[in-house]
Amino acid sequence: MAAGMAWAQAPASSQADRIAALEKTAGENATAIAKAQSAGDNAWMLTSAALVLMMSGPGLALFYGGLVRKKNILGTMMQTFAMMAVITVLWAFVTYSLAFGTGNAFIGGLHNVFLRGVGLDPNPAYAATIPLQTYMVYQLMFAIITPALITGAFAERMKFSAMLVFMVLWAILVYSPMAHMVWGVGGLLNATAVGTGGLAGRFPCLDFAGGTVVHVTSGVSALVTAIYLGKRLGFPQKAFMPHSVVLSFIGACLLWVGWFGFNAGSALAASGLATSAFVATHFGAAAAAIGWSVAEWLRNGKPSALGAISGAVAGLVAITPASGFVTPMSALWIGLLAGIFCFFMVVVVKNIFGYDDSLDAFGVHGAGGTLGAILTGFFASSVINPIFGAGKATGFFEGNHGQVLNQLVGVLIAWTISIVGTLIILFVVDKLIGLRVSEDDERAGLDLSQHGEEGYDWEGG
Repeated sequence: MAAGMAWAQAPASSQADRIAALEKTAGENATAIAKAQSAGDNAWMLTSAALVLMMSGPGLALFYGGLVRKKNILGTMMQTFAMMAVITVLWAFVTYSLAFGTGNAFIGGLHNVFLRGVGLDPNPAYAATIPLQTYMVYQLMFAIITPALITGAFAERMKFSAMLVFMVLWAILVYSPMAHMVWGVGGLLNATAVGTGGLAGRFPCLDFAGGTVVHVTSGVSALVTAIYLGKRLGFPQKAFMPHSVVLSFIGACLLWVGWFGFNAGSALAASGLATSAFVATHFGAAAAAIGWSVAEWLRNGKPSALGAISGAVAGLVAITPASGFVTPMSALWIGLLAGIFCFFMVVVVKNIFGYDDSLDAFGVHGAGGTLGAILTGFFASSVINPIFGAGKATGFFEGNHGQVLNQLVGVLIAWTISIVGTLIILFVVDKLIGLRVSEDDERAGLDLSQHGEEGYDWEGG
């Protein structure tokens, strides 16, 4: 109050001087912010956001749509498309705030609900040269595709209504806390938060573009969902063949191209690091396609187109956490190992345990994401990304042996939150509205039973 009275009683000239000083400071701050922004970085990031959205629709929608039977293509594609709409609105309402708002080591707060405070000025804590709104919409594209990946595990047998409720709860209870822990300011696993005190950065997990946040969470949740729902009618006695490998082939190619936005975009600038991530992404996918194809060739006597595109996707998954930390040669090794490992998980392990992961969401994303996250700890190089500071080793082969442990902790947390969170959500949704379509609806197909239409003008398969 005294300060206010002093201000009121001050001479007019003194008040004018203070106002002028405040205006000068505000102007200087605005000028500094404007100078920090980069039109080139912003253009790259908006382009990357569009590329990542293309990964969902049409990329993933075509990839998954071609793998199911004809009577389920629209139902399968609609699940991915629905995420593009529903998760966007949810992100604006609350999940962006939970993932990237100020909070604790495990979850963000509610300071940015309804995108309050998310404007056109940068937030240096995330990206200093692009508007915070650009960063927000870029991260939204990750939040869209992650739950969409899960749909591959329960393809051809979940109610559309149940899927919607499940995904909304999953985005809130699983994706948001995992994203905050790895990428949010003060997050438990955030590698850039080292030295901030408290729990922040206690286990700095290197995850450049979403190995744990996106692929481990979606893949493990996919496995849990597939087991909880049970097998499709007739599985495994009846062969469930893809109705159009051609559509899946196109979808896989779109995923490969879109993945450059996913990984290289995670540099958050049109920089040399973006170039390095771009190259690593391409090399990892190529090596994995070869690894899967060779393994299939040796086992079955011939390589298939479906195997080649599955291998490429597995390589893209595995290189995702490492893309901004490894050299091109290391990317080749990660991709090759991922192609062989994911082939083994899909062809051998799945048959041993007999679970019905319809489109191999776990075998590719869960297994590939886990392997990639661990291998990142081995191959990460300070030459590519000195994230822990100049002159400090980044990965195991450089001498930072403890990084592998940090990667394992990140993977373990991702597995745990995915298993526990998914089981709880499935139980609640099952009790409220039921998860599975009826046997008659399953035989008729999701296109007719859930949407009242058919994808083709001939009888479904």
